[in-house]
Amino acid sequence: MAAHEAMSAALPANIAAAPPAPAVERDDAPEVSRDLTADYVRTLHLQTPIAIAASTIGLVIITLMFVGDVPALTLWPWALAVAVLIVVRAWFYMSFPRALDTPVEKLVAWRRRWNVVVLLTAAGWGTAVWLFYRHGSAFHVIGLILIVYCYMLGGVQLMATQPRINLAFLSLGMLPIIVRVAIDRDDPYRFQLAGILLLLYGLTLMLSTVYRRAAESTIRLKVKTERLAAQLKIEKADADAARRAAEVANRAKTQFFAAASHDLRQPLHALGLFAEALRQRSHDEQAVQLVNSINHSVDALEGLFSELLDITKIDTGGVEPQAANFPVGDLFRRLRLHFEPTAFEKGLSLRFRGESQHAFADPVLVDRILRNLLSNAIRYTVDGSVLVCCRRRGDKLLLQVWDTGVGIKPREQDRIFEEFYQVSSEVVLEPHQRKGLGLGLAIVKRLAALMSAPLTMRSRPEHGTVFTLELPAGRAVRSDAVAPAHKAMLGLTLERRLIVIVEDEPAVRLGLEVLLKSWGANVVSFETVAGATAWVRDCAPDAPAPDLLIADYRMESGRTGIDAITAVRERFGESLPAIVVTGSTMTGHDSDAQEHDFHLLIKPVVPNKLRAMIAFKLNLR
Repeated sequence: MAAHEAMSAALPANIAAAPPAPAVERDDAPEVSRDLTADYVRTLHLQTPIAIAASTIGLVIITLMFVGDVPALTLWPWALAVAVLIVVRAWFYMSFPRALDTPVEKLVAWRRRWNVVVLLTAAGWGTAVWLFYRHGSAFHVIGLILIVYCYMLGGVQLMATQPRINLAFLSLGMLPIIVRVAIDRDDPYRFQLAGILLLLYGLTLMLSTVYRRAAESTIRLKVKTERLAAQLKIEKADADAARRAAEVANRAKTQFFAAASHDLRQPLHALGLFAEALRQRSHDEQAVQLVNSINHSVDALEGLFSELLDITKIDTGGVEPQAANFPVGDLFRRLRLHFEPTAFEKGLSLRFRGESQHAFADPVLVDRILRNLLSNAIRYTVDGSVLVCCRRRGDKLLLQVWDTGVGIKPREQDRIFEEFYQVSSEVVLEPHQRKGLGLGLAIVKRLAALMSAPLTMRSRPEHGTVFTLELPAGRAVRSDAVAPAHKAMLGLTLERRLIVIVEDEPAVRLGLEVLLKSWGANVVSFETVAGATAWVRDCAPDAPAPDLLIADYRMESGRTGIDAITAVRERFGESLPAIVVTGSTMTGHDSDAQEHDFHLLIKPVVPNKLRAMIAFKLNLR
């Protein structure tokens, strides 16, 4: 127990009496040295309670050992002096400045006062041997020497980095023992015993040197680690702030692309409609070619908007896979709903196989991947067919898109998933086939990687291409989806066809009116859902039913084109064909399209695509 007292007492004394060890001053920056000093003092404070307890126990043991053998005028004054030192030590413990931001100078001042008590305590233990030696039995003398030496030896650990104070402390505690033993003429072995104690004194000094080096290294490393941790915390806070700023910027960028995409699609949509109306009225071959070029450019811009928005959402972390069991048949029905008109217009056969399978993946991301692959397949297939199929292979599903298109050269097959890369082809492609930034397959690859779904491709130039997406097989789930009803044959032209338009953008509404009338249709148009509802309400009982309804998605006062479809169908029947046109790609409307039986077009819609959709809805050939 006395050893703990020595350990606690020795540390501050060294620090107060001598500057930090040269190695510390030489190896560390001034800031680190100040941190070391503060750390030494706080370590001393933490050891104080056990040191006080050890001193108290040592005092009690020595007093009880020598009471009755040592004169009272010698024993009790010594015991009182040591007790006073213990009380002073306890008072110092209570007065320690515990604030972590306490200046080092204040800690050093506290340590200097503490050091005085430490040295007095060492002198007190050395005095005990001088005064009590040869009192009592040999057991008492040996016990006294062992207690004091253990007290001195225990101080080595805490005084290891303070060599001068360590020397003073050991000298005050052990030299009185050595001298007292050496001058005892009654002991024939006094010199041998004094020599042994002197040897222990030297060994203890050597041990303190070893401890000093180890302790200095440990404490220095601890301080540096704390400083690095503090620096890392600051840098992490800066990094977190930068990350949050980047996330805000990314969200702003995504919102900007979405808003810009929606707002720019409106005039582009109107431009395409007006250009097609102009082509219908013009018989100048050059004017017709110019209008065709305008329509191709508008269609290309629509593709660019969609690709840029998709790649931006993926890069900003706005896409997170949410796997679920879903029927492949529902996915195929949505794809058929969207791409049949385009394939119909090009004279391609679009087939789907494997609708009975079920997959476990994110249905939205799988839908987006197949849309991109199917769009490419139809775009680059001039003649033949496109097949979308789902095959079971053990516990995996292979979703494949086959086409009989232009194919991809072997040397380019490794690069087709790179951003902005477009393959070359010896086959002359139409303008609508050459459009785009080359982001479609890059988007496909990233979405597949998000789901950890392997994506492979095989292709033969001028024969076709097949893309394969591997997904985990799922289990059957209940589906209330109903396949869209087939429309009856209504005629071969738009002559005498009544088409209702609900569009709140004046330029787009006027463009649709002019274009549809140029195709021979009768047109009734409304700016609001309320206007369309009022027209339905005021129609005569024998009024002819519209052949088709074309509505914008976003309407007045938070209403949508679905509200217009519902209102008109309540009057003229649920079989009324409908097309919804929207400029927003941020919200998926496929489930609404399936539920309310309408087809969806994304602005800007080039007239050829609109005409193909109308022909498909009215089953015109």
